Amino acid sequence: METVILAVVIAVVVLGALGGLIIGSRRKKSLPPPPPAAPDITAPPAEPHVGDEAETPRDEPRRTIEEVDLPDGSAPVVVEEPPAPEIEIPEPTAGRLVRLRARLSRSQNALGKGLLTLLSREHLDDDTWEEIEDTLLTADVGVQPTTELVERLRERVKVLGTRTPVELRALLREELLKLVGTEADRVVKTEPADRKPGIVMVVGVNGTGKTTTTGKLARVLVADGRTVVLGAADTFRAAAADQLQTWGERVGAYTVRGPEGGDPASVAFDAVKEGKEMGVDVVLIDTAGRLHTKTGLMDELGKVKRVVEKHAPLDEVLLVLDATTGQNGLVQARVFAEVVDITGIVLTKLDGTAKGGIVIAVQRELGVPVKLIGLGEGADDLAPFEPEAFVDALIGE
Repeated sequence: METVILAVVIAVVVLGALGGLIIGSRRKKSLPPPPPAAPDITAPPAEPHVGDEAETPRDEPRRTIEEVDLPDGSAPVVVEEPPAPEIEIPEPTAGRLVRLRARLSRSQNALGKGLLTLLSREHLDDDTWEEIEDTLLTADVGVQPTTELVERLRERVKVLGTRTPVELRALLREELLKLVGTEADRVVKTEPADRKPGIVMVVGVNGTGKTTTTGKLARVLVADGRTVVLGAADTFRAAAADQLQTWGERVGAYTVRGPEGGDPASVAFDAVKEGKEMGVDVVLIDTAGRLHTKTGLMDELGKVKRVVEKHAPLDEVLLVLDATTGQNGLVQARVFAEVVDITGIVLTKLDGTAKGGIVIAVQRELGVPVKLIGLGEGADDLAPFEPEAFVDALIGE
């Protein structure tokens, strides 16, 4: 009897196990597959792969790995090594205007040719002299200089009698040189005898090429063997400091800059201070040509000048004028001259539609000489002004 009961119990156990297996199998078939595991967002990024030299693209900077012993066992730090800016060697300034004379003459000698043509007429009556006056006025020479030149030409042509082309050209060259002036000191003063550095402030309305001129002047000075610090005191124009710093990096000049919208006088002060500490030859300060505050532009420029002169007197205040604006540029010149004591003029864009007579007019208006002229968009197209070369370009060979 006990044997029968044991057999029955074993049979029940076996049947129960078989039933569980069948049900489990059916459940597995009816359940959907489990979803994929979510990525572990706390996991550290994969260690960068550093391959052979051939695997590094040629147009990207090399990447190096610095092993840093950190207590938490962090991955090595990847440090980008930016390529060092290439220092350019500017074109020497000696005779630069002479080399650019052909470019100047192509755009400027309409004045000289027009005058020579009129003076070559067989009969110089009143109508002809009026045409000569109109030619000079159209060339932006100005009323008073035009009157003086016409009077002298009339007197000398009357005395001369016979007027051969060679004689007329020599006569016109001589009279134009008198108007342009050959006695003025046109050297940009950057070498004070009693101290270092020389301090130059560049002023002018935005759009005249003021910041570009400051950068090009740095190239002129570096080409002459001088060391330069640039002060980006035009803090009210977003791109001005970046633009000036780029010019400086190209020739190895250090740029002092401040926050956008910051105090221009503070930047100028720091630039001179840095220049003195570094022992450089020249500090060039680029100033604002337009402000976006309630402070007037001229008040701000006056403040910059006063603050800079706490270090040392300014050696030059250069006014940058766009030569293509003609007589409108003279209005700007008057306003700036009343505030910051202009010592020299830079005429930009003289290779375009500008009239050559603006050189005469602006000098007469301000009583200060044109010291530099811009003859193109190239980095080395800023040249010292040479009256003889300029007049020769006006009247042609």
